[in-house]
Amino acid sequence: MKKNRPSYVTNDRLYSFIAAAIKEDIGDGDHSTLASVPSGLQRRARLLIKHDCILAGVDLAQEIFHYYDKDLQIEVLKNDGDEVKEGDIAFIVSGSAQSILTMERIVLNCMQRMSGIATYTNEMVSLLADTNTRILDTRKTSPIFRMCEKWAVYIGGGKNHRYGLFDMIMLKDNHNDYAGGITESVASTVRYLKEKGKDLKIEVETRNLDEVKEALATNAVDVIMLDNMSIAEMTEAVKLIDGRVKIEASGGIIKETVRAIAETGVDYISSGAIIYDAPNIDLSLKAF
Repeated sequence: MKKNRPSYVTNDRLYSFIAAAIKEDIGDGDHSTLASVPSGLQRRARLLIKHDCILAGVDLAQEIFHYYDKDLQIEVLKNDGDEVKEGDIAFIVSGSAQSILTMERIVLNCMQRMSGIATYTNEMVSLLADTNTRILDTRKTSPIFRMCEKWAVYIGGGKNHRYGLFDMIMLKDNHNDYAGGITESVASTVRYLKEKGKDLKIEVETRNLDEVKEALATNAVDVIMLDNMSIAEMTEAVKLIDGRVKIEASGGIIKETVRAIAETGVDYISSGAIIYDAPNIDLSLKAF
């Protein structure tokens, strides 16, 4: 069942990823399976949950199985975003034993990683349940696997930030330093967007309160990022900004610090840790 996919999970991205994953793993053939399992053998396998988690990757698993063998049948018992327990069965796949075996590791690798990210994200989101602050992801993702990692954040209840370099302007410290400062960087960006006929939001990274004031003075910024600021500095920055633009806190944010940051009044907290620090969840595909 295709459930509520984020807009960046397009067919082009999805099938390109699956094709590359299959090519990487199979090469000129799954010789272990081809050598040992009769080609006409029909069997079943179940996806066993071996650790409590927020499940993610069921939709993707169906796409992987069907991309490789359209005749495989999947009975879904648990959906993406479900809170599952050790011993639960997520789905049962039936059909060609060879196809099930050949796709087993690709499916498990994706689901284990995605379920880990969804679980970590959900824990962060739960810490802010009674606030108005949202958890954002970042571009600190694995090359080629970004779609799946961001999809897992979405499943876990987080909010996806920009997908790539093309869908939002983010002027970070290096951009601003190379341009001669925030004022120059923003002015140049405004001219560029006008010349190219592009309508993209502009976010500016700031490192101190003086830079916050400078970003505000441009009157052209949609989001101000407070990077690696102390709680006291963030509290003062929120007062300075006073609702004129959205505010994102960033920089080394983990579960132990996220609540105090939210209480400063920022709109968003971006965390690379929800992806790169998330442990894989133990899952297994078992024949029966």
